[in-house]
Amino acid sequence: MEFIAIFLSGLLALVSPANLAIDRIAENAIRSQFGKVEQLQVRVDNAPNFQIVQGKVERVRIGGRGLWVTPEFRIAELEMETDPINLDVARLRQKRVRPTELLKEPLQAGVRLVITQQDINQALQSPAVSAQLRKLGSRILGSNADMLVQRYEFVNPQVEFLGDNRLRFQLELQEPGNADKLVVSVESGLGIVAEHQLQLIEPNVLVNGMPVPPLLVASFVSGLNSRLDLRTLEDRGIAARLLKLDLNQEQLELAAFVRVEKPDTASASTPR
Repeated sequence: MEFIAIFLSGLLALVSPANLAIDRIAENAIRSQFGKVEQLQVRVDNAPNFQIVQGKVERVRIGGRGLWVTPEFRIAELEMETDPINLDVARLRQKRVRPTELLKEPLQAGVRLVITQQDINQALQSPAVSAQLRKLGSRILGSNADMLVQRYEFVNPQVEFLGDNRLRFQLELQEPGNADKLVVSVESGLGIVAEHQLQLIEPNVLVNGMPVPPLLVASFVSGLNSRLDLRTLEDRGIAARLLKLDLNQEQLELAAFVRVEKPDTASASTPR
């Protein structure tokens, strides 16, 4: 959901200029929020145009390819289309205003994104993502696994898209100063549950080619599935419904409906 924050930050530029080059202003503002952009098009629909200075926008449509959210993470394709937007222009004069605090009404949008296997594997090789994997491992496996996570280095993490909504994740665990490695492989289906959660389906976990006991697998899967529940975003005023998941041998495609609440109404967030 990092792109939602990027989009809201870009909207701030829309209501400040007193001219009609709205599409270009919006495109430049959103482009500036990314580390790198290969292709980006933004269309702002407004009738009449002067409503923009009042903070009102009928619709914003965004299409992009090769969007680098961070130096490690690239989105292959992204499409977004909003419902009408109503911003509080008066609050622009205030200092240190968060983008969501400018919303007079909730922001609603449909989002489609595509992430390739190559982009994920490139991200997995970065030190920043490796550190996040360690933190994720500790949270999923619990305090009893902290010693294990700290003891081993994570080496050569990689993902393979198998098609038919299935994937394989492999990781090597190596103790510093020891040439021996533990090869951990997780193969699983990936699906959507109740429109709010990504879930592993029938996972198979192997360590050095040997199956992991079902009770340990169940504990691991339960912890990971809870991390993939989009309802955890509701505390930040974001409600999301997953509408589509398609995982083939080259890419993962996701489509979702997102609703961003005003800060004072975030607790009542409910997707339509």
